[in-house]
Amino acid sequence: MNRLYLTVALFLFCHALSAQQIPLFTQYRQNVGLLNPAAVNGDFHTSEQNLSFGISYRTQWVGFDAHPVTQTIRGEYVMDAGGVGLMFGGYLINDQTGPTGFTGAYGRIAGIISDDIEYSGLSIGLTAGVVQYRVNSSELFVRDPGDIVSMEDQSKIFPDVGLGVYYYRTFETGILADDLFYSGISVPQVFGLNLDFKDENGDFSTKRIQHFYGLLGLYHYFDNDGYLEPSVWVKYAPNVPVSVDFNVRYQFPSNMWLGTGLSTAGTFHLETGFNLGENLGWDNIFKIGYGFDYSYNTFGPAVGSSHEINLAFSLNK
Repeated sequence: MNRLYLTVALFLFCHALSAQQIPLFTQYRQNVGLLNPAAVNGDFHTSEQNLSFGISYRTQWVGFDAHPVTQTIRGEYVMDAGGVGLMFGGYLINDQTGPTGFTGAYGRIAGIISDDIEYSGLSIGLTAGVVQYRVNSSELFVRDPGDIVSMEDQSKIFPDVGLGVYYYRTFETGILADDLFYSGISVPQVFGLNLDFKDENGDFSTKRIQHFYGLLGLYHYFDNDGYLEPSVWVKYAPNVPVSVDFNVRYQFPSNMWLGTGLSTAGTFHLETGFNLGENLGWDNIFKIGYGFDYSYNTFGPAVGSSHEINLAFSLNK
């Protein structure tokens, strides 16, 4: 526990500290619009469902007090406007780690350049919103009891913008005929800010940095209506080693899926879930997914396991 409190204290009071600040996801394909404003939801690629909603709950470092907890709510709509596609949506995100946290609300818009948006396209997207950053100073463990910095909670609201580019294509010939390839790059947090919390008695600050993401994947379809989806998620933040997630997921014809993967950050992934709807004769899809991470780092403090639950609903409108 002392190490956890020390980490929080260093995060708040050091002159400059760079680290991964945007929440991570095990089932990141269910939250792909949060990572890349231009990305098209997987249900559109696999089932032509152009209206999608989802909620997610993630808890990291289980077993530690004040561990990170993240909740998201999202919605998106893809529209074919003839020769070009339009994508609208938005999301809410709340993240809390001990005494520090943020809550954000974003709108999202993207244009898809394509002759037929179901088969291929180049998407350029933008998110814009506001984020409230907060520090519950009363929860800090300070060296000197009664230190004035620990007596008053702080919060600030800032605008935020995200940018992304996303490309997808269905192969027409060869061994990958009818398979769909996708890729994208994004900066989901464009503004780098120095968050100075000040009052008449004292001040402290944190620094927010830009993050750069790359996404690459393939839907390989089988004749039995199942598909295999290998994917790669690359994450970079200044002064932090590049982290890469390698994942593969198999969707059974029975509409259950299983997936696994590894991260260069020293994490093992597992996921499973059910894709309900089509096998029940419905025109829409309801998904229930569970993700699990386990850290296998051989150096530094052990951070235990993480759990994630996703619910999603999509339909063709």
